[in-house]
Amino acid sequence: MDTEPPVYKRFPRVGLGRRAAAFIVDYWVVSLLSSLAGDANRPGIELSQAILFVILWLGMRGILAMVNQGQSLGRWAFDMKLIETRFGRRPLLLDLAKREAIAGFGALLAAVGLTNVSPGDGTGILFLLPLAIDCSATLSDPMLQRTLHDRAAGTMVVATRRGFSLDLKLKHGYFKLRQAIDRQLQNRGRGDR
Repeated sequence: MDTEPPVYKRFPRVGLGRRAAAFIVDYWVVSLLSSLAGDANRPGIELSQAILFVILWLGMRGILAMVNQGQSLGRWAFDMKLIETRFGRRPLLLDLAKREAIAGFGALLAAVGLTNVSPGDGTGILFLLPLAIDCSATLSDPMLQRTLHDRAAGTMVVATRRGFSLDLKLKHGYFKLRQAIDRQLQNRGRGDR
């Protein structure tokens, strides 16, 4: 008889906000690097940029995660890693490729949509729908909070102690800044008397 609890009970899950922040970090880095291949005089995404985006996306979120214990740059920045749900270990490259092909397609469509948004023409926003549908699947899975690309690949994102803790450092910096501003306001209030 197997007495070990299932993987989803052994590992701490990560909230959707932190996962979105890690996704945005990865998306921003890949978008920035792929935009270097484009022509600055022509708006929108060219074919060469789209191909470079896909290659960089699969490289950062697939190969880098494979060699870096399930962490891409964004997941490392927010103390998360990717595991397979069956055994709780780093996913195989095929599973990562399947997962990131789905997520990358949504990210690429989002990039196309965001570069084609203009005042009076909101059709570019429609390109965000596949990514929104993919990520909204977490709402129907409160136990594991898996997206459609997680379900397709049999993976889940869990918290880890290995990383940069960017969210905690930003919170700490915000509170320090807020305390400094409050002290300045208090000192000014005393000086006016």
